Amino acid sequence: MRGEVLHYDEDQGFGFITGADGNRYTFAREDLRREASMARGMVIEFQPAGGRARDVISIRAQAASPPAATAAPTQTGNAPVAPQHFGRFAENAPATDLWSYFRRGLTENYFNFSGRVRRKEYWGFCLFWTIALIGVVGVGLFIDDAMGHLDELPAVTVGLCGTFVLATTPPWIGLNVRRLHDIGLTGWLFLVVFIPTIGWLIILVFALIPTQARENQWGPVPVGVRA
Repeated sequence: MRGEVLHYDEDQGFGFITGADGNRYTFAREDLRREASMARGMVIEFQPAGGRARDVISIRAQAASPPAATAAPTQTGNAPVAPQHFGRFAENAPATDLWSYFRRGLTENYFNFSGRVRRKEYWGFCLFWTIALIGVVGVGLFIDDAMGHLDELPAVTVGLCGTFVLATTPPWIGLNVRRLHDIGLTGWLFLVVFIPTIGWLIILVFALIPTQARENQWGPVPVGVRA
């Protein structure tokens, strides 16, 4: 896949890439196909592996490799080739509506604990998660009522709700970790949720803090936020 370097720290040996699919990927020095300087804005090719970029190589370095006869021309006549843009400037940049945030949270970001999420993405996920839970409860109660279980233990409702909560726990934790990254804090602070009584209140306060309007060590400013 083709992409663009958003950030690379030579000293720490890690960075971020925006792919042509509009998603962001992390990469480290060991993911480079050959030692090279990765500058911001450099066009590269890589192999996506979850949220990680593997076999990263710059297009310029690849074009310089033999055989030269197979290299694609960069110009047609006197007209230069239009530059490619990725990430927030790409035509296929990821949608920023609430439903799309929720859908990606349950699919491509299911086990994603790196990067950042803005407040809109966080609360969009919370909104549709709550709607989905209400739907699950409704289906469970309907089945329990039809089976005559409402006077006893509504086993179907309890089972469906438990399954739903367990299934959505990984993306929920990842969402909170990335929200903490977005405000410049380590994701390990999510462990405060286990503090009795006030743990969830602390997480709520973190979730309400505005995005850092600059790139930080966990990635660039999320799409849709004015830097």
